[in-house]
Amino acid sequence: MPVAIAVLLGLMVVAPFVAYPIFVMKLLCFALFASAFNMLLGYTGLLSFGHATFFGGAAYATAHAAKVWGLEPLTAILFGTICAAAMGAAMGIVAIRRQGIYFAMTTLALSQMAYFLFLRAPFTHAEDGIQNVPRGRLLGMIDLGETMAMYGLVCAVFLVGMAVIWRIVHSPFGQVLKAIRENEARAISLGYRVDRYKLGAFVMSAALTGLAGSTKALVFQIATLNDVAWHMSGEVILMTLLGGVGTVLGPIVGAGVIVAIQNMFATTGFPVSVIMGAIFVICVMLFRKGIVGTLGQYLRQTRRDPGAKE
Repeated sequence: MPVAIAVLLGLMVVAPFVAYPIFVMKLLCFALFASAFNMLLGYTGLLSFGHATFFGGAAYATAHAAKVWGLEPLTAILFGTICAAAMGAAMGIVAIRRQGIYFAMTTLALSQMAYFLFLRAPFTHAEDGIQNVPRGRLLGMIDLGETMAMYGLVCAVFLVGMAVIWRIVHSPFGQVLKAIRENEARAISLGYRVDRYKLGAFVMSAALTGLAGSTKALVFQIATLNDVAWHMSGEVILMTLLGGVGTVLGPIVGAGVIVAIQNMFATTGFPVSVIMGAIFVICVMLFRKGIVGTLGQYLRQTRRDPGAKE
């Protein structure tokens, strides 16, 4: 893991000099989004189809706070994150009482309700969205209009978000979440208030998703209905499954693959959804544990049986 972290940090330092910085910032935002979703699916076993609500809702909140209220960038991001956590609490209280497919369908239904609320709300400007969002000056000193300054903020937000996720997953709270994922009935028999733990995980995942959405709104200086649409929830599920559910680096790799494909075919006119669908089929058939999960399994097997490589 220390080697992987060192490699990741090295790539973040080099990336803006070898790739378009806006592309790298988008990748980091979606990597944090997928990692926050993975905390719920991979470590708690809850499949949510409503995470776009928190991603797009936080983007709207941050964009409105920065453009209309004139809040400082960090304050606007914090405001969006808090709004996402509040929406997560409201949705979680309703959905967490359901299990399995019923939980997934409840989150999808609530997400669609939220979509139409954002469509009709006056401050979202319907299909036009909130455009020309000012990036402002970080702490009143650093002009985020400078691309590299904005990139530094995105990197800092990404690292803080990943550190929080890692800490949650490896805390006693995270161990209880894993126990609930493996055998919820046994966790209940041991005296754990399972619903409270699942609600806590749901709200934390929503807040971290909101952190990603808030940052993205400042990077692209816009918040639109695409951010809260159901297909955004589908994309983050694909990113997580492709990279590897229940792994720390898996969602980052999955997000990198999907964002790179979208960027590569954006100007070709070729339907990107066809490519992503084909990749998903290949992943299900050949890499059932995702790219990182399958690679990790292979490395563990070769350590136990060095002769397996021959």
